Amino acid sequence: MSPRTDDQQAQERWADWIERACAALGLDPEAVDVRSILDTTRTIAHGVERPMAPVGAYILGLAVGRLQEQGRPVDLESLRSHLESTLPPASRTEQA
Repeated sequence: MSPRTDDQQAQERWADWIERACAALGLDPEAVDVRSILDTTRTIAHGVERPMAPVGAYILGLAVGRLQEQGRPVDLESLRSHLESTLPPASRTEQA
């Protein structure tokens, strides 16, 4: 068995809180893609400004909720791509 990475250890520490937060809001914790969220917020933080990272995650969440409410499929990668396309051109180049 290979040793756990720092990322795996962090996600294990966060799992309890994610489960409690989802239970409090009536959400499925399996729907929380921590890695994708962290990647998105990192891209926004470096592309715009750090305080905009949680705002960007919230905007992405609103988009997901709207699609689900409309009964439409959710393509998270496509939504992330659309959101990241709003970043200043220089930051998109740096992220590639």
